[in-house]
Amino acid sequence: MIDAGGKAEDTLVQMVQTTPDAVVVVDAEGVIRYWNAGAERLFGFSVDAAVGHSLDLIIPEPFRKRHWEAFHAAVSTGSGKHGPDELLSVPAIRADGLKLSVEFTVALLGHENNINAVGAIIRDVTERRARESELRNRLRDLDGSAQ
Repeated sequence: MIDAGGKAEDTLVQMVQTTPDAVVVVDAEGVIRYWNAGAERLFGFSVDAAVGHSLDLIIPEPFRKRHWEAFHAAVSTGSGKHGPDELLSVPAIRADGLKLSVEFTVALLGHENNINAVGAIIRDVTERRARESELRNRLRDLDGSAQ
């Protein structure tokens, strides 16, 4: 534990600000309130372009209804349908329209019956997903040619 007159908090803030992963915090309405440098790199939106705007900024339109239903249910009940240690995987979009595959963990922030924010740590897995898809296709082709 780092602690010498408030240094632990400073260290944690610095870690969140500089981690290569995207760290995003939204309020209970889904408005972005925190957007780190990792989020800027991953999604292509500056802090000024993201903070104060809906999370729809990075959610592909076909997935928004399902996302908001799960989001509002989690905020209102204080628990999501996914466990706190579950790694979630979804599509996302960048500022330039490029589609991404991302994995993330979520933290409901506040108290059980009063969730006032939701935080997420997000990582780009687009290249890994493409490699996995290519391997599945190769295996399917090999299996088909063996028959």
